[in-house]
Amino acid sequence: MCFLPWGTVTVAKGVYLAPEAFLQQTFDNNPPPPDKLWITKALQPGINNILGHDLPVIRLRYWHDGIKTAWILEAIGRDKPITVGFVVKAHKIEQVNVLIFRESRGWEVKYPFFTDQFKAAALTTDHTLDRKIDGISGATLSVGALTKLARLALYLDAYIQDNAK
Repeated sequence: MCFLPWGTVTVAKGVYLAPEAFLQQTFDNNPPPPDKLWITKALQPGINNILGHDLPVIRLRYWHDGIKTAWILEAIGRDKPITVGFVVKAHKIEQVNVLIFRESRGWEVKYPFFTDQFKAAALTTDHTLDRKIDGISGATLSVGALTKLARLALYLDAYIQDNAK
């Protein structure tokens, strides 16, 4: 019998849920057309506070059905992007799904035991989550990436909701 310690690496990477499937599930097989959020100078200070850097895009797509918003966001874990889907409803996270994971470590963040910690989380006035997110040994950078993205999804959702009035 041969033991290959790197065998789990190939299993860890991959598409766990296609972005299109995430949107279909989120909106009961009838996703609205995407909207665009232009990343203005007014938004950048909050984004920088959350991510530690400016967002390197000029616009983001999001989906909104009048009740909830869906965001597909990416952040670098250690070396490569992690693609995550967030659903925000009434200024709180309703759902988190790791969609695509490209790192060789930290893939445990895809499991509900981790992502369920974000359910009903809200953003405080200083752009932090209103709760502590427990880490995972060996997945510190992936945990940090998902936590930052959760904060970003809530921040962007609040901006959309505040400017829709």
